[in-house]
Amino acid sequence: MSVDQITAFFGWGSILSIAVLLFTTLALMLMRSLVIPLHSRLLGVSEEHLPALYFKYLANFKLLSLCLFIIPYLSLKLMGY
Repeated sequence: MSVDQITAFFGWGSILSIAVLLFTTLALMLMRSLVIPLHSRLLGVSEEHLPALYFKYLANFKLLSLCLFIIPYLSLKLMGY
């Protein structure tokens, strides 16, 4: 693989991970009244604890996206590749 291909991989990975993060965030914000009871029944977690779990999930996903895709992509772009 060439450096250009690796840069393109990290670029598309960044775009996809940001899209999933935005979709998930919007879905949790706009469909809260539907999602919380569903997840509460499926997972056996009380409805009061779910917002904290959602926040933790979004924070972990954002951190993972930054470390695995966005930072390597920006590093390669700044180096001139």
